[in-house]
Amino acid sequence: MLIDASRPLVLGSGSPRRREIISALGLPFEVRAADIDESRRAGEPPVDYLERIAAEKLAAVRARVGAAPHAAILVADTSVVIDGDVLGKPVDVADAARLFGRIAGRVHSVLTRYAIGLCGEQGAQIARTVETLVHIRAADAAEIRAYAATGEGLDKAGAYAAQGVGAFFIERVVGSYSNVVGLPACEVLADLRALDLAADVAFAPVQARV
Repeated sequence: MLIDASRPLVLGSGSPRRREIISALGLPFEVRAADIDESRRAGEPPVDYLERIAAEKLAAVRARVGAAPHAAILVADTSVVIDGDVLGKPVDVADAARLFGRIAGRVHSVLTRYAIGLCGEQGAQIARTVETLVHIRAADAAEIRAYAATGEGLDKAGAYAAQGVGAFFIERVVGSYSNVVGLPACEVLADLRALDLAADVAFAPVQARV
């Protein structure tokens, strides 16, 4: 069942970055953000945590969608991981400086777990975890504080935005760049096609700027 205007994709995420990525593919979609407790359990490994949260998001969104005509549901969760710790979103500017200070001058992992579920079915038809390695250049305390004070990273795991001012700190990305932004576009599209949901993708036109 192809995704079309009469049977749109349900994006179970309120992330503006994920909306932009799906919009760029030209796929009709509706946003139905999952409302679940995303707290990490004590001692829960990062990969296990992401797998559990993605499964719970899919179940929660499926319950919200009900019998409405949709082709499929896509949910995702992204974590920044270093030293086996999951770095969440900072609570304030000082916390943003602390979190970004942990990854400055080092390599960290960005893990995104996404799941695609067909409407009318149970569980996920495809679920995948994609890892990207991000090399952050060294920065002194004053530069870290100045970046944190921009507020750019206050709503982002790891307290930085690869698509914003934070790009000036990124030396190298190994793997999917869009995964760092919030959703591995290449892998998601390939899986949608594997499920015969997006055989005829009409990529959104790029608007020239002068």
